[in-house]
Amino acid sequence: MLEPLYTAAEMRAAEEGYGGTVEELMERAGRAVAQHALEDFGNAGSFTIVCGSGSNGGDGRVAARVLEEAGREVLVVEAKPEEEQKDLGDPDVLIDALFGTGFEGVPRPGAARLIEHMNELGAPVLAVDLPSGVDASTGEVAGAAVDADMTVTFHGEKVGHHVTPGAYLAGYLELVDIGLEQAETTHARVTREILELVPRRGPEDNKYSAGHVVVVGGSPGMTGAPCLSALAAMRADAGYVTLAGPKPAVAVFEHQVLEAVKRALPADRDGLLSEAAAEPMLELVGKAGSLAIGPGLGRSKSTKALVSRVLREAQVPAVVDGDALWELEPADWPAPRVLTPHSGELGRLIGEESAWVDAHRLEAVGRAVERFGCVVVLKGTGTLVAAPGKGVLVGGGHPSLATAGTGDVLTGIVGAFLAKGMEPRLAAAAAVTAHTWAAIEAPFDVGLVASDLLDSLPQALR
Repeated sequence: MLEPLYTAAEMRAAEEGYGGTVEELMERAGRAVAQHALEDFGNAGSFTIVCGSGSNGGDGRVAARVLEEAGREVLVVEAKPEEEQKDLGDPDVLIDALFGTGFEGVPRPGAARLIEHMNELGAPVLAVDLPSGVDASTGEVAGAAVDADMTVTFHGEKVGHHVTPGAYLAGYLELVDIGLEQAETTHARVTREILELVPRRGPEDNKYSAGHVVVVGGSPGMTGAPCLSALAAMRADAGYVTLAGPKPAVAVFEHQVLEAVKRALPADRDGLLSEAAAEPMLELVGKAGSLAIGPGLGRSKSTKALVSRVLREAQVPAVVDGDALWELEPADWPAPRVLTPHSGELGRLIGEESAWVDAHRLEAVGRAVERFGCVVVLKGTGTLVAAPGKGVLVGGGHPSLATAGTGDVLTGIVGAFLAKGMEPRLAAAAAVTAHTWAAIEAPFDVGLVASDLLDSLPQALR
C-alpha cells in the first residue's frame, strides 16, 4: 500500500550498495531505455539522444548503441561544450539523457537553451530516469525542464516523478529493475491497497460504533458545502452523521440530507455561527467519534474564535477544512487534527503566496506540519499527506476533481475514517485514495460535479 519514493541521496545509497560496477548498471539501464524506445515507439526509424557528461549520459550512449544494432538511425548529441549550438536533427523520437537524479537548482544557460530547443523540436520525448531540469528529491523545477511524454526510471520511482510541478513533466512512467537492493526511503507513494485498512461494518456494529461524525458548517450562500461533507461521510461508511450549522442553514440541510441528524447552533445577525455555538458544539462532539469543521462556515471574528475554542477543547479527532483554516493558529490540541488546505490556504497558514506553495510543495507542507504539529493534507495533483516525524505520502488527484465542492467531499471521507478509529495519517491517505478512485469510477469524466462522487464512492471503497 506504500511504494517507496527515492530522493537523490537515497538512490545514491542504493547504487553504492551494489557489488558490481557502474558500467554494469549503465548497460542494464541503457538497454532498458532502448527496449522501451523500440516497444513504445515501434514505428520510429530515427532517434536523437541528448547525452550529458554524467551517468545519465552514459545510459543514453548505451541506448544509442543498442538502437543502432536494431537498425535504427541514431544521432548522439553531446551536451558539452555548452556554448556550442546543437543540431538535434529531425528525429521521430528524442531521448533525454542530459541530467540524472543528481541534478538540482537551475540549469546553466547553455543547458537551458538546449532544453528549450528539445521542447521546441516537436518530437515525442523519452526521458532517461527523470526529465532533465526536475529535482528528483523534491519535484521542484527552478528553471528550464524537459517536458517528456514518457520516462524510463531505474530501481525505484523518485519523489520528483510524483510531486508537482515535476510530476507534470514525467509523462507515462516505466520502472525498470537493474539489480539493486532495496534501500531505506523517507517518502512513499500510496496505492489503492491502503483502502483495505478502512474498517468495515461488522455484525457486532451499531450505527454509533460504525463511526459517528459531527459536521459543522454552513452560512448564507454556502449551505451546499457541509451537505456534501455529511453525505460523503455516510457514503464512506460512517454509521451516524450529525449535521450542525446556523438555524437558516439547517432549513436547507433538512431538504438536502435526509439521513443526517440536524442541529441548529447560535448564529449572529449575518447568519454566521457565533461564539455562543461553542458549548452546544462541544456537547455534540462529546458523543461522536470525529468532528469535521469548516465547509461553508464563513469568516468572521466570531467564527475564528469559535473554531479556536472547539479545536482546543474537543477530545475527538477533527478534520479542519475551508473557512476553519482562516487565520488558524497553532495550539496544544487534546486530540489529533488533520488540516486539509489547498495551496492558497496553506500559503496563508505559513506566510507564503500560493504560487510559491505550488512551486515548493514538499517544503511547504513540511513547514505547515512543523508549525501546527499535526497531519496536513496539501490538496492538488499528487496530494501530499504529511505528519510530524514521518515521511510524506504522495497520492491521489485526478483532473476531474478540479471543480467546486470536491474538497468538501474529501473532508467528509476523512471525518468518516477518523470516526472509525483509523490512525490520522493513514486515515487521511486512505481518504485521498478513496476520493481519487471515486472520481475514476464516476460515470462522468468531462463535466463531473462534486455530488457525482457520492454515488461512486461506495464502489471505490468496495
